[in-house]
Amino acid sequence: MKILYINHYAGSPAHGMEFRPYYLAREWVRAGHEVNIVAADFSHLRQNNPELGKAYADQVIDGIRYTWCRTPRYEGNGAKRVVNIFAFLRRLMGLSGRFLRDWKPDLVIASSTYPLDTVPAAFIAGKTGARLAYEVHDLWPLTPVEVGGMSPKHPFIRLLQWAEDFGYRKADTVVSMLPCAKDYMLSHGMAPGKYAVVPNGVDVAEWQGEPLPLPDAHRALLEGLRADGRFIVGYAGGHGLANALDFLLEAAAGLTDSRAAFVLVGDGPDKTALEGEARRLGLANVHFLPAIPKRAVPAFLAATDALYIGWRKLPIYRFGINPNKLFDYMMAGKPVIHSVDAGNDIVAAAACGISVAAEDPAAIAQGVRAMMAKTPNERGRLGAAGRQYVLANHDYKVLARRFIDACCP
Repeated sequence: MKILYINHYAGSPAHGMEFRPYYLAREWVRAGHEVNIVAADFSHLRQNNPELGKAYADQVIDGIRYTWCRTPRYEGNGAKRVVNIFAFLRRLMGLSGRFLRDWKPDLVIASSTYPLDTVPAAFIAGKTGARLAYEVHDLWPLTPVEVGGMSPKHPFIRLLQWAEDFGYRKADTVVSMLPCAKDYMLSHGMAPGKYAVVPNGVDVAEWQGEPLPLPDAHRALLEGLRADGRFIVGYAGGHGLANALDFLLEAAAGLTDSRAAFVLVGDGPDKTALEGEARRLGLANVHFLPAIPKRAVPAFLAATDALYIGWRKLPIYRFGINPNKLFDYMMAGKPVIHSVDAGNDIVAAAACGISVAAEDPAAIAQGVRAMMAKTPNERGRLGAAGRQYVLANHDYKVLARRFIDACCP
């Protein structure tokens, strides 16, 4: 089968996030399918963007054909990002001749977070007789309205709403990463039989064999804390407001009388402010370390006693959450302290940790104390439950088959 996967922000191991399109496509190639990912050459998510000297460039990565489309750079979520979106859509339509004449797909997937790519995807699918899948990452335009504060009457928001509803109506299958969004999608025109949930996952092979060693500074700090008898609560990921790390710092302020030590690894737009807040609070039990390569993350997680992930209280989370970071935590076999208020709670479902209220420093601190009070064997059982849950439900080999089965019954 020939699969056309349209994802504006698609990445790869060589380019960085986002990884989901790569992992699914790689599994499909291994299963004997042909896959062409179409993506923009510039994305704010990638560490390394491809350099194009012309409008289009093809690149083969692990058997997947990537077609990069030249688009203008942007920063933030302003007008330049909108220009980038429309430039990509124009390039995509410019490519349509390839798919109508030279490489006719059997399945077309529209998957660019924003829903505007449903229109060219439907055009290509309609002209070639391919099945059409609409893959929903986040609910746009609801997310920029509820989280970004945009008016639902803004012309761009109205256009996004039209495109989202168009996707629900036209797609043969709606693949949702959000486990609690079915009723919302039904209210926007989706037929009940189209809905399928395929969450994010992990590449199990990345967890086999020896991980990359930690940098000297990271290893020295962790070994020092361990020698001092500290209970190490780790965090690995972005340092932004969405990650609720400010509430973790407040919780740490209430745990200075305990053995708990908090080690935060990563970078992000709010890291400097968080470091300043830790200094203001005099938190000697909180340690910030630079980001590490993805393949070194397992080594860091293995050096901790428990792992923290937190969320803000946002209404948009009523449709469910699907965090890659959490699956890494669970694959590491470590118990999780989960600060959450959402439509689903994977930690509770997997019985792999302690869930507490979101944006509640006292509850987070109590969760840490409760985790510290458990025996090593109890914490080990929690960690083992999390790993088993991921292997059964979030292995990309499993998810890739589920995706194809949903789209081509």
